[in-house]
Order: sequence, then C-alpha cells, then structure tokens
Amino acid sequence: MPSASGLPQLIDAHYEALYRYAYRLSGSAADAEDLTQETFGKALARLPQLREPERAKAWLFRILRNLYLHKVRDQKRHKVVPLDAVGDLAGREREPEMPEIDPAKLQQALNELDESFRTPIILFYFEEFSYRDIAEQMDLPIGTVMSRLARAKVYLRSRLAPPDEPAGEPLPDKAAGPKKVTDGVP
Repeated sequence: MPSASGLPQLIDAHYEALYRYAYRLSGSAADAEDLTQETFGKALARLPQLREPERAKAWLFRILRNLYLHKVRDQKRHKVVPLDAVGDLAGREREPEMPEIDPAKLQQALNELDESFRTPIILFYFEEFSYRDIAEQMDLPIGTVMSRLARAKVYLRSRLAPPDEPAGEPLPDKAAGPKKVTDGVP
C-alpha cells in the first residue's frame, strides 16, 4: 500500500500527462491547472486505495475524469453535438498521420463533442491508452469504446478537413428517405 510519501513521485511521473488530458477535456489552461491540482489532492486522500502502483496513471486519469464530469454536470457549460446520425467506420485501425491541424481548431472541435465521445478520443490518441484501458476507465464494453472512437473521428474529420479535401462519407439525408432500387440499379 503506497503512502503519502509516494505522492511526489506520482506528481513527477504523471503531472504533464494529467495536465494535457485536463486541458483537452476542459479546453482551458486555468481549468486544466485546477483539475490537475484537485486530482492530486484527491489522490493524496485516496492513496491507500491504490492497490496496483503500476496502474497509477489509469487511477489518476479516472480521478481527473470524475472531477471533470462533476464540474460539467454542475455548470452545464459545454455545447453538445449529437452524434446519433454519424455512421460507424469499417476500419478500426489508427489513421495515418493527418496534415498539420491548428491546435485551437482541434480544441474547439473537441469541446463540441459530448464527453462520452471526447474522453475516448483523448485517451486513445493523445494519451495512448488501449481500448481495454479506456473501457475499464469508462465502465463500458470494448465494442462501445471502439464505436465511440469511430464516430468521434468521423465528426472531427468533418470539422478539421481542409476545405479542398473531402471530409469522409457524407451523412445520409434522412428527409429524402430510402433510395429505390429498380432491377439492381439504384
């Protein structure tokens, strides 16, 4: 069981990653600093609960995420984009490197995502968590994590694609109804 004397090592080892995660979640440097500090405060109080020191990073990320969710629920400050109409991607592998993206535009697009989609994207692409680790962190099945990652990627591509590049498959027009097929020709 770790003791309070182990907190400085946790801070040294994980501060930067926690701050990046907090910044991506909140979109604000001040909020990220507050969340990171609050995370280490809660970690100090709960240090005896850390049973597997090698999983300290995931444990700290879970504390930070819970703090963030609590703040969001209290403040109701984020605009939410529904992703119910976004289709799933066939391939689930990591995409090749994207062209240079303006960090401010990326953060703005991340802020528009509902937290249930934002968290998997941040943990997978920015913090390199595995599907399993994300699923454990969010108490979700791995398939749900993969689906949310795919749907969030479609949304982010549509928001961040350069104007001269297609952003991916357009969303189906629900108002038009299903396409008729005559003799096998759409």
